[in-house]
Amino acid sequence: MTKKTIADVDVTGKKVLMRVDFNVPLDGGRITDDRRIRAALPAIRTVLDGSGAVILMSHLGRPEGTGPEPKYSLKPVADRLGELLGRAVSFVGDCVGDDVRSAAGRLGNGDVLLLENLRFYKQEKSGDAAFAGQLADLADVYCNNAFGTCHRPDASMVAVPRAMKEAGKPAVAGDLVEREIEYLTNAIEDPRRPFVAILGGAKVSDKLAVIDNLLTKCDRILIGGAMAYTFFLAQGKTVGNSLVEKDRVDDAKRMIDAGGERLLLPVDTHVADDFNNPANRQVVEGDIPDGFEGMDIGPKTAQRFRDALADAKTIVWNGPMGVFEKIPFDAGTKAVADAIAEATRSNSATSIIGGGDSAAAIEQMGLSDQVSHVSTGGGASLEMLEGRKFESVELLDDA
Repeated sequence: MTKKTIADVDVTGKKVLMRVDFNVPLDGGRITDDRRIRAALPAIRTVLDGSGAVILMSHLGRPEGTGPEPKYSLKPVADRLGELLGRAVSFVGDCVGDDVRSAAGRLGNGDVLLLENLRFYKQEKSGDAAFAGQLADLADVYCNNAFGTCHRPDASMVAVPRAMKEAGKPAVAGDLVEREIEYLTNAIEDPRRPFVAILGGAKVSDKLAVIDNLLTKCDRILIGGAMAYTFFLAQGKTVGNSLVEKDRVDDAKRMIDAGGERLLLPVDTHVADDFNNPANRQVVEGDIPDGFEGMDIGPKTAQRFRDALADAKTIVWNGPMGVFEKIPFDAGTKAVADAIAEATRSNSATSIIGGGDSAAAIEQMGLSDQVSHVSTGGGASLEMLEGRKFESVELLDDA
């Protein structure tokens, strides 16, 4: 899948309506992590360097959609973006209407305008065409640079580019979306082998479609995290107080049968008797004793997974191996992260880290710059690994 990007468009004298993901954490109006703002800078600068103007739109948090809610205002983002760009960023306290049209009309080449939170309007989540039409009228070019919401049919993701294309205006990808397509679609559809996937996290139900899709593509799939305990039940093991999904045991059995030797499950488990105060802990092989719950893969499993990754040429990782936020239950996740980084270095492996907890884990362990790609979208990356197509991406102009 190859799409035109903002770099392919002559933006001289034009206004670019760019959907970004500025859904940053706030504490009393103070931004506590500006990585998503920084990630958007290259695409914004591409327009500014090309003598165009940028109109930015984003969501923030989960407002009710019935009007402005000050705690979800994007004004602090406008201030921080201005600091990062080294130039003034205009802000308008609405998404549509006369004030927005006036602010957009005043933009000159090199100017930046940030609209207020899209989700203050319920029409954003409902994909309303009239709402989208008002946004589409603001600019000459549409740019999707918000991969984290590419799986959602929101107005700004689908109805806006559709309206702009109907008006004969370009609809293209930003660099963030371009990279996600390159890695999460192209690299997986035609992987260098061996192709190894590592899947963890809490629930089998969250990863069912991913496992089913990757079983048709991967040479090995490694299973860790709490989801492994449902597989334990499918193998006839006891799991103590571990998190399981009993209604997914049949699915786990089916995947064990389908995967055969390609599906690698933990052979030992680091367990504790109290999640909040895990003073009494041990490593067990096979059954997990009553009164204990699994917290991490054990050292034998960590070595087994390292060995399985040693010759990998394409690697996809989505989901931690245990409760990586708690020492010493970060050991399994760290072992996998180290093995992925080593394969990337020594084998020139293409290594793709799914969003959410996996991205947080590899960042926490200081290895994010030693892998090929860390996805910016949790739910979106998971759905792309399932093999789903996104209308928001399909709508963009083909290269």
